[in-house]
Amino acid sequence: MITGTIFNIQKYSINDGPGIRTTVFFKGCPLKCTWCHNPESQSYENELIFSIEKCIYCNSCNNSCVDKCITFIDRELIIDKAKCSLCGDCTKNCPTNAIEMVGISMTVNEVMKEIEKDMVFYEESGGGVTLSGGEPLMQFEFINAILKKCKEKGIHTAIDTSGYSSLSSVYELSKNVDLFLYDIKHLDDDKHMELTGVSNKQILDNLSNIVKIGNNVWIRVPIIPGINDDDENILGIGRLMNMLKLADISILPYHNIATDKYRKLGKTYDLSNIKTPSDQYMNKIASKLKNFGLNVKVGG
Repeated sequence: MITGTIFNIQKYSINDGPGIRTTVFFKGCPLKCTWCHNPESQSYENELIFSIEKCIYCNSCNNSCVDKCITFIDRELIIDKAKCSLCGDCTKNCPTNAIEMVGISMTVNEVMKEIEKDMVFYEESGGGVTLSGGEPLMQFEFINAILKKCKEKGIHTAIDTSGYSSLSSVYELSKNVDLFLYDIKHLDDDKHMELTGVSNKQILDNLSNIVKIGNNVWIRVPIIPGINDDDENILGIGRLMNMLKLADISILPYHNIATDKYRKLGKTYDLSNIKTPSDQYMNKIASKLKNFGLNVKVGG
């Protein structure tokens, strides 16, 4: 039985494709974007998060920890990850849910059961299911099985992807995907490597091949002030879309609301000093892209 690792199933989503959608978030990503707003999605493995504002310091987590890997230093919970087996006993015994597990193993049928609960909303709004992450393509067999089940039931399918995968995987998935929400971080390969940890060559090659196959593609670009918002990158994306005969693009304003997530995971966030770009600034970027004849949406 095929299983996958999920960290959230979001109902009534309106920013991940057309209509009202159910967005399934898969754990694990080969990219390590410096601005990632879902740090809990980066690792394929389950993780523990700690919310200090919920903690009553009852020590139940420490007392129930068979691995003896939990300590408190200056009222901050410290987990020795080298010792932790992620058994989850600490989460089960915490009376305030101050410590929680991120990530759950689910079967295809379990995911489909959640998806099918909202079919009436898909039918009325022209919505469907979006597979997101993390990077859903990391769990190829699992998501391919879900996509096939959705197509059998007539549910519109979309994948929100960085495109960083083998062409064979992308080609196989494309048979059951109605819409690719395709992320472009930066066109300069050296910059892309610096910002995400991987080259963009495979990403751009896959994008070109998806277009040739005939799939519907919407481009999505996160706008990170001072990092990828320069004219060279923005105008380059416009020219690329013209060359590929693509028309739809969403530009997504950076925000630092994930700062607290990093703290809860015991990670450091290096871009918390960057401010969210103003509506005026986002509209200015949108205007540059509209000059290429593109349909530009600001936000999801």
